[in-house]
Amino acid sequence: MLVLLQIVQVLLNVVWWIIVIQAILSWLIAFNVINTYNDTVRLIWEALKKMTEPLYRPIRRVMPDFGALDLSPLVVLLILFILSNIILPAIYNQIVAAPVV
Repeated sequence: MLVLLQIVQVLLNVVWWIIVIQAILSWLIAFNVINTYNDTVRLIWEALKKMTEPLYRPIRRVMPDFGALDLSPLVVLLILFILSNIILPAIYNQIVAAPVV
């Protein structure tokens, strides 16, 4: 069971990095440092969008529209932080502290 929690922790970290990389890439595209006319940039951008869009979609439905400002990645990062730093350690402590019968 502890190995399963460690796997979940690693997956949460991977998702966190994917969101951070997508945010940085979106800033680079927005400020025209790189552009999507480059095939490699477009391929990476589309892959990151396909990975993160299922996470953002439910949050975008609930949150109000702020125009060009998209706060859904911030909300997902907050949820990931709560999962990895509060909920998973609590589950881990419950498993470790449970008496063995």
